[in-house]
Order: sequence, then C-alpha cells, then structure tokens
Amino acid sequence: MSASDIVIVRVFDAPRGRVFRAWVEPHLTIRWWAPRELTTISFELVARPGGAWRAVLRAPSGAQSVEGGIVREVVLPERLVFTLASSDRPRRETLVSVAFSARDGKTQMIFRQSGFTSTSLRDANKDGWIECFDQLESLLQEALTAELGTAKRA
Repeated sequence: MSASDIVIVRVFDAPRGRVFRAWVEPHLTIRWWAPRELTTISFELVARPGGAWRAVLRAPSGAQSVEGGIVREVVLPERLVFTLASSDRPRRETLVSVAFSARDGKTQMIFRQSGFTSTSLRDANKDGWIECFDQLESLLQEALTAELGTAKRA
C-alpha cells in the first residue's frame, strides 16, 4: 500500500451475493453511495468490463456534482474494479477495487482506492467512504430485518 492509497476492511452481516448486488444494482447503490451530507439523486451502472457508471450527488445547498468512470473488472460475486473521477477533479482519476469474501455467513469487504495526489484529498475521500459504508451496513441490516419478518410470518 502506498501513501496515496485508501484501504478499508469491513465485515457485513450479510451473504456475499447480497453485498455484491448492493454495489452493482443501481436501485440499491443509490441508497448508500454518498456521504451523509449529500444525496445521491441518480446512479447508473453497466456492470461489465468497459461499462460506464455515473452518479449525480446533491449537497444541502442544492449544488450538484457528478462522479463516474469505467468498469474494468467484474467477477461475480468476488471482485469489482472501476475508475472514479469527479466533476470537481475531472482529470484526477483514481482506481477502486473491491474484493468480497464469504466468512461464516458474513462478508468481508476489502476496499482499495489508489491514485490520490495528496494525503489531504485521500483522507477526505476515506472519511466519505466510511460514511458510505455505514449507510451500506444499514441498508443490508434493513434487508435482513425484512427477511426475518417475512420468515416469521410464513
């Protein structure tokens, strides 16, 4: 790992396939993609190598920014790799890789983002991703709660 990398390891109490789907199914991704102070107002993804992705984010002030890139690799449900550039920094592309491993009914996710030009930019992005992953965890818990409620009624 270089000083310009973010590495975040999280364990989610959800099956690997469900966690992977939360990354590649736009109707799920839109619910957790932005840090808390932002709202994702649209999310599009073509989940295949060479496919494009695009997210439109809105700040409380109403200002919008766009993130996007190209999918480089999809290995269901193990790995996702894509580029990421923001309308704030259009010529500063980073590379994101996410690995998903099954761990006793849970999923270990190893997130890596590389290519930052400064530690302050890297650290700000890391904080944002941690907030995103907190929201992803909430989304996965909602799905588990709904699933358990359905099982109890059956």
